[in-house]
Amino acid sequence: MKRICFLLFLLAFVFTNTKAQTNFTFNELMKIRRVGDPQPSPDGRTVAFTIGDVNMPANRTLTHIYTVSIDGSNMKQLTKGDKSSSSPRWSPNGKKIAFTTGGQIWTMDADGDDTEQITKISTGAGNPVWSPDGKWIAFNSDVYPECTNDDCNAQKETYAETSKVKAIVTERLLYRHWVEWRDKKRTHVLVVSSDGGAARDVTPGDFDAPPYGASTGTDYAFSPDSKEIVYLKNPDKVEAISTNSDVFIVSLNGGSPRNITVKNKGYEASPVYTPDGKYILYRSQATEGFESDRWRIMRFNRQTGETVELTRGFDLQAGDMILSRDGKTVYFTAGERGFEPVFSVPVEPDFRSRIATHVKSVLRDGFYSNLNITPDGRNLVFVNNSMTSPSEVYHASIGSGSMTNLSKVNAGLNLQKAEEVEWKGAMNANVHGFLLKPANFDASKKYPLLVLIHGGPQGAWNNNWGYRWNPQIFANAGYVVFMPNPRGSTGYGQKFVNEISADWGGKAYTDIMNGVADVIRRNNFVDKNRIGAAGASYGGYMVDWILGHNNDPRFKFKTLVSHAGVYNLESMAGATEELWFVNYEFKGMPWENPTNYQKWSPHRFAKNFNTPTLVTQGEIDYRVPVDQSLQLYTALQLKNVPSKLIIFPDEGHWILKPQNSQFWYSQVLDWFEKHLK
Repeated sequence: MKRICFLLFLLAFVFTNTKAQTNFTFNELMKIRRVGDPQPSPDGRTVAFTIGDVNMPANRTLTHIYTVSIDGSNMKQLTKGDKSSSSPRWSPNGKKIAFTTGGQIWTMDADGDDTEQITKISTGAGNPVWSPDGKWIAFNSDVYPECTNDDCNAQKETYAETSKVKAIVTERLLYRHWVEWRDKKRTHVLVVSSDGGAARDVTPGDFDAPPYGASTGTDYAFSPDSKEIVYLKNPDKVEAISTNSDVFIVSLNGGSPRNITVKNKGYEASPVYTPDGKYILYRSQATEGFESDRWRIMRFNRQTGETVELTRGFDLQAGDMILSRDGKTVYFTAGERGFEPVFSVPVEPDFRSRIATHVKSVLRDGFYSNLNITPDGRNLVFVNNSMTSPSEVYHASIGSGSMTNLSKVNAGLNLQKAEEVEWKGAMNANVHGFLLKPANFDASKKYPLLVLIHGGPQGAWNNNWGYRWNPQIFANAGYVVFMPNPRGSTGYGQKFVNEISADWGGKAYTDIMNGVADVIRRNNFVDKNRIGAAGASYGGYMVDWILGHNNDPRFKFKTLVSHAGVYNLESMAGATEELWFVNYEFKGMPWENPTNYQKWSPHRFAKNFNTPTLVTQGEIDYRVPVDQSLQLYTALQLKNVPSKLIIFPDEGHWILKPQNSQFWYSQVLDWFEKHLK
């Protein structure tokens, strides 16, 4: 599952210098500062961004807003206190910054002074967006759809908090999502005067806008004249089986919304107007019900109604998207072989030319995100990181590609670098991945091998910095770490992505097994008798599949770790929230296509289980419900297979709380220590 990928959180790294490598501990990792969300000021001289600092005793991360000059000087902290502040957004004249703190929208001067609370809505407010004329701020809030004012919302909030009856009642599907029940409230877009006052709901009705199952960001924007808003909404009746998030336009003065993507039944996301108001650009997927289809960049002409794809002929998935201030060029990121480079495409390409695609490469050899641009159009501003260095805010010249680190809050780490590897997978296809050697590596020694399997399955191991699942901690503990990107992985073309659907334990399993065999064959320092594997979500599925198929004549897995793994496909299909996922992946529900579920479900091979396995999961995981891990653990115990179960009652699909993560981390390493060393 694209969105159920990745499991492990806050994993320590290898600290190196020119003479020797020493352990980079969990406590030291907690000191690393979480940098993100860079926003250039309208004059291009300053960048606002956020830094999160982990507070272990409080078991949370406290985030505050900072600014830095575009040359990297004069970094200043703007917000303080024991409440997190996030989403800094400059006013059009650059005098104010809107932000979120305490569940409400506030503004402050550009130097952090004169803070003012803008919203006082009972249901909370987040993700502020300024209108171009500076008079309005749009935001989202989870409201009661039957309410027409905030007094009604407040009364319902009070009743829900004070009532002794906590029953959950629903009459629709997609009634829960990730870790929350969604039986009463809906996400709506509201607008409020930038001077404060009562907020007005501009997307009223019994639906989510943006759809919480489909939204990939703010997903709403003002028109250049500040008279209308573009937003996302799923018009389909049964949202749990639909990825149809359409793009709608509505006037701030009211009236009927207009659906401009009614013909497309796949996802739409990230709508934005061109500065002259001629076009609306957005990202789109063409295939109905398929959340991992190729993301395209589309252009809608507001006068003629014509829609065209700007990225035609480009076989990677468009990610972060930003429009140049002159409205002539779109810059975007796209995953490619474990990296996330930046590309560009003209807003008005000459489609009469016979070139395969109008997309051009802008920045390579990095993992770039949170893409933005300075008003003069000369510099991109973004977050950059790698497997050896945490996130920092950078700017880069579009012409020369030269980059400058602006934040510099995590400088000085010198961690073990991953090596790119390639081998032949199923059907003789080229498969790519990464190999990470232990600290103080000695080629004359023999090391145990850990195979880390990513989730998704439409995801990828990337050369980026991570907190939930980072292979450096395993390498630092004395293992060679192998990170394969088998069939289904993104960054290798859409055909490679598509080949996992309805084939979960097929080509991807062969890709991984061939990769392990190739790593053993090429590297004498790998001990073929000490191999373990760990994975989460689909990675957990593959671990569960390996449990029943651990019979490769070339090697055997000695131990396994399954976190939030899909174990029983039939019961999973009836309990997960995003039903479109299983419906597409297995070509129908279990009663419609039982063959696929029976063929690829790990629970049907429990008779073959004999590999020691650690099973972990969060109890409020609604993506892969906790019964999947309970069923797996029951089978292991009844089969007398050495096994251990760890359930976190206060966690969902990911183990996020620092103290829980610390416990999980120690338990996983202890398990591998016991069975591989």
